[in-house]
Amino acid sequence: MTVQIHKSWLGPLSEEFEQAYFKELTAFVKEEYTRHACYPKGKDIFAAFDHSPFDATKVVIIGQDPYHGPGQANGLCFSVKDGVPHPPSLINIFKEIETDLGKPYPQSGNLERWADQGVLLLNATLTVRAHEAGSHQKKGWERFTDAVIRTLSKEKEDLVFLLWGGFAKKKAGLIDKNKHHILTSGHPSPLSANRGYWFGNRHFSQTNEILEKKGLKPINW
Repeated sequence: MTVQIHKSWLGPLSEEFEQAYFKELTAFVKEEYTRHACYPKGKDIFAAFDHSPFDATKVVIIGQDPYHGPGQANGLCFSVKDGVPHPPSLINIFKEIETDLGKPYPQSGNLERWADQGVLLLNATLTVRAHEAGSHQKKGWERFTDAVIRTLSKEKEDLVFLLWGGFAKKKAGLIDKNKHHILTSGHPSPLSANRGYWFGNRHFSQTNEILEKKGLKPINW
C-alpha cells in the first residue's frame, strides 16, 4: 500500500508516515487486501483527506469504522456510494438535517459533497475486512488518526469538531478547546437516537453559525 494521500497532508503528517508503527500498519493492510475482501477499495482508503485538503478543512466529523458490507464504504465516515441504501445512522443524520435546516431528505448517501466543502469525514480506523466489523482495529490506524486530530488542533484555528457518541467524545482530549469549537451529542445510531440522544442536537445549523461568525462560508448540508 503506497500512501496516496492529498499532497497538502504530506507535510503536516510526514512524521507519522516515517514511524515504525505506520510501516507495520502498511504491511498489515497490504496483506489483508491480498488475502481477503476488504473495504473501502484501496484507492479510497485516504479519500477523506483527498476530498478535504488540509488547508481547506474547517469541520471534522469522527466515525469509528468503515462499513463492512459490499459496495458501501467509500472512505468517508457515515457515507456510502451513490445508489447504495442508506444505513440507519445515515438515515438519522439526514432526518436531523431535515428538521434542523428544513432541507429535503437527499437521494444519495454519498457525502463527498460535504467533504468537498472542507468537512473531514474521518473514521478512526480506515479499513475493515468484509463482514467483520472492527477487524482492523488496534493495528495502528487509531494511532494515525489520533495524530491527524492532534495535528489539526495544533496547526489550525476555529475548526468545528462534531463528536457523536461515546467513542468520538473520547477524542475531545486531543483537541485544544481554547482554539476550536467542539459540539457533542449522542450517536445517530437507532439505539442512541431512539433514546433521545441524537435528534434535536442542531449540530448542522450550529456549525454554520460558527463558520459564518468567523467569516467562513457555511456548509451546504
